[in-house]
Amino acid sequence: MSPSVLSLPLLATAVEQWPLAVLLRESRWLYPLVSALHISGIAALFGSLLVLDLRLLGLHRNVPLTAIARCAWPVAVAGLALALVTGPLLLITKPTEYIANPALAIKFVLIALAFANVAFFHARFPGVLRGLRPVSLGVRISAAASLLLWWCVMLAGRAIAFL
Repeated sequence: MSPSVLSLPLLATAVEQWPLAVLLRESRWLYPLVSALHISGIAALFGSLLVLDLRLLGLHRNVPLTAIARCAWPVAVAGLALALVTGPLLLITKPTEYIANPALAIKFVLIALAFANVAFFHARFPGVLRGLRPVSLGVRISAAASLLLWWCVMLAGRAIAFL
């Protein structure tokens, strides 16, 4: 192999030595703080999607979908942003260990599928969250897939510590 070719294990070893990675590993409070922020982001994301998706599935039909979406969607986006910022910070603390962990690979695949579901939902069912289109069977299937995928993302994330 050419010295100019950087393999994933070599990259992980280099990342592990970054000052921020070392600081996160060695600090008594910084890693737990970042971890708590990551969990808070996931809680905000999943909690808001749980309310929204359950409404799309038919629960609490007396509550206007537009009102739920107007409140839940920004919280979901903020939670996702927080999780996307803090996740890599957790990853850089032990990248050589994490790249060998099958749960992490599964989590990344599930996140990609969840993003694809969101993109599909907004492309295929525009206006539903604004009350401009009815909640169809396809919308309900996408909502159920959303709940399942994000729950599996959380399960895979938790499994990282045990595999």
